Amino acid sequence: MEKKNFYLEILHVDKETKARYGILHTPHGDFEVPMFMPVGTLATVKTLSPEELVDMGAQVILANTYHLHLRPGEDIVAKAGGVHKFMNYPNAMLTDSGGFQVFSLAKKRDITEEGVTFKSHLNGDKILFTPEKVIEIEEKIGADIIMSFDECIPYPVTYEYAKNSTLRTLRWAKRGKDAHKREDQALFGIVQGGEFPDLRKMCAEELVKMDFDGYSIGGTSIGEPKDVCYKMIDMAVPYLPESKPRYLMGVGSLDYILTGIEKGIDMFDCVLPTRIARHGTLMTHNGRVNIKNQKYKEDFTPLDPECNCYTCRNYTKAYLRHLYVCDETFGKRLLSLHNTQFLLDIVKGAKEAIKEDRFKEYKEEVLRKYKDIRGF
Repeated sequence: MEKKNFYLEILHVDKETKARYGILHTPHGDFEVPMFMPVGTLATVKTLSPEELVDMGAQVILANTYHLHLRPGEDIVAKAGGVHKFMNYPNAMLTDSGGFQVFSLAKKRDITEEGVTFKSHLNGDKILFTPEKVIEIEEKIGADIIMSFDECIPYPVTYEYAKNSTLRTLRWAKRGKDAHKREDQALFGIVQGGEFPDLRKMCAEELVKMDFDGYSIGGTSIGEPKDVCYKMIDMAVPYLPESKPRYLMGVGSLDYILTGIEKGIDMFDCVLPTRIARHGTLMTHNGRVNIKNQKYKEDFTPLDPECNCYTCRNYTKAYLRHLYVCDETFGKRLLSLHNTQFLLDIVKGAKEAIKEDRFKEYKEEVLRKYKDIRGF
């Protein structure tokens, strides 16, 4: 049964694509989809304040179960009144399950039917994550949307490995769902299956039978070619209910987001905008800008004339380059603010295009203007 305080209301589907516009109703407000969700790993989006995120139009943001378990610990977050009060963010929040972090950060991990044993990347302490333990942590953190614990399948991998892993993810999903008690949290199942169509289909169908509040497509953005990622979406979406949200995990580049929207995805997240900003790479309406370049030393024009973010309204490329070269924290803030605002605005434009049945035209125009999407 769907939770009364969490549901997706689809209001329009683009006439030429599968792009959907709707309202996601949550305990912390109603928010439009499709949406890009900035990532606040440690209950903070790096260098940006919660107030700035709200002003930018950020709706749902992420916190990370694995990292918050290590620091400061879920009990501390719970004592603060939950993650919203802990970090003073008024809108909805989502926590992932830590499955990807176990996959990407743990140099050695032991996967059994019980769960995954690994060592903390901070101090080497031995940690066991089980589906039940992960749900317990997420319930204490208190986000509006939480993820099931899954095994993130590497790429490439054999069919036999992918099958065994996918079946285990389904068993873990059932255990996690049985352990989940908070009525004010929506629990998503995660569709795995690697690049194998029959496994993706099987995983999606079995998760739908379990009746989750929403569904994520996992195992993407882990090094597979772009066309494989797109195929993974196509392998899963047809088997997911139209009435529930669809979330493509870990995707944050223009081409991936717009193609995902075109294929019927509602939610996206990625650390990309703030991470590349801290390394001097900016997304603009006319392509990629590497602010480190010497040519910007005397460039007294805005970073992106088509952007209305705080950075572009107030500062020049020359000043931003100066801050970056001097390794000033304010520079990292300004660059991160711009990249985050840029992606939020692109998705905002996508919503308007869907409502007006011109999403395909919008996507083509954005990507045509954004001449160089390599590396994103």
